Amino acid sequence: MSDTNKISGLQLRSLISKEGQLELSLARVDVPEPGPDQVVVKVEATPINPSDLGLLTGPADLGKAQSSGSGDGVKVTAPVSAAALPFLATRLGESMPVGNEGAGTVIKAGSSEAAQALKGKLVSMVGGSMYAQYRVLNARDCQPLPAGTTAAEGASWFVNPLTALGMTETMKREGHKALVHTAAASNLGQMLVKICNEDGIGLVNIVRSAEQAKLLKGIGAKHVVDSSSASFQDDLVQALVETGATIAFDAIGGGKLASQILTCMEIAINKTATTYNRYGSSVHKQVYVYGSLNTGAVELSRNYGMAWGVGGWLLTPFLQKIGRPDQARLRERVVNSLKTTFASHYTKTISLQEALDLQNLTAYAKRATGEKFLINPNKAD
Repeated sequence: MSDTNKISGLQLRSLISKEGQLELSLARVDVPEPGPDQVVVKVEATPINPSDLGLLTGPADLGKAQSSGSGDGVKVTAPVSAAALPFLATRLGESMPVGNEGAGTVIKAGSSEAAQALKGKLVSMVGGSMYAQYRVLNARDCQPLPAGTTAAEGASWFVNPLTALGMTETMKREGHKALVHTAAASNLGQMLVKICNEDGIGLVNIVRSAEQAKLLKGIGAKHVVDSSSASFQDDLVQALVETGATIAFDAIGGGKLASQILTCMEIAINKTATTYNRYGSSVHKQVYVYGSLNTGAVELSRNYGMAWGVGGWLLTPFLQKIGRPDQARLRERVVNSLKTTFASHYTKTISLQEALDLQNLTAYAKRATGEKFLINPNKAD
């Protein structure tokens, strides 16, 4: 394709009206010419992550979703409760593009050396608005993929891999020696198992079924506890004793699990205590909530002393905190192990139009562990 050719492409948009209605649609947008340090990428693969669903569907009631139109003119609507609207004030009435990360081929490049070096290459990319056929990006936001890598293999190179690495980095920086992870059978959870095995880090995996426990043990997980088991608390305490884990990353969010983890950490610590302290152990116990599989309130029963914390953890602020040199180090590790440690597995690959099919939408919006959808915006239906 000549750099002088004007192109346009479809882009998936999400809008929540001031009246409280979600509207998902496809818009055809002109693709601007790249600036000196920019490239135009033909998007060939982009995953649907839980973090994408927060923008794509928001708090809409998808059980009441309706579809109209067909092909490029398909539109999905669903109600949003009035109680949620005050928290969405800054996005009401604005049609917003969606998609955090992806991969594709650079078809146009600006005049700078960095941009020209990417022309014709398959790259992974980050920067939002990825649920589109074309994306204009700064060259620095693109990562060339090794020879023999496919777009699908490189599409999930950023969010899950760097989140998993960010957990172990945070653990080390805050002085802990092992960690706990919930909803651990996810794509991200499987990556974390492999990272911790490679780096010799103790990891306690909390899952929600015997099938998920079997999956993780099959890839080398040493400590797996099933929250649906009657012996869950005893099993968790024993795993904490064996690993010494005092920091947890919780994908569930709402409910009692964060409190249960802190309680079990306190019990595990006290098993080796030699003196009684009425304020509880002096060892700091930390739970970071990084997901919202349960959107309800975090319920805390304070029976774990005073040395504890519960807070939020998000990838972007973490990366900003560690700076560019450490970001580059982590990115290089990911790219070098895309087919092994950081491999992602997808339930289904769909087009932009198929992403708005009600059956597909209902399936990927469940955020079910082990089920991940990939969009190929240039896939023919």
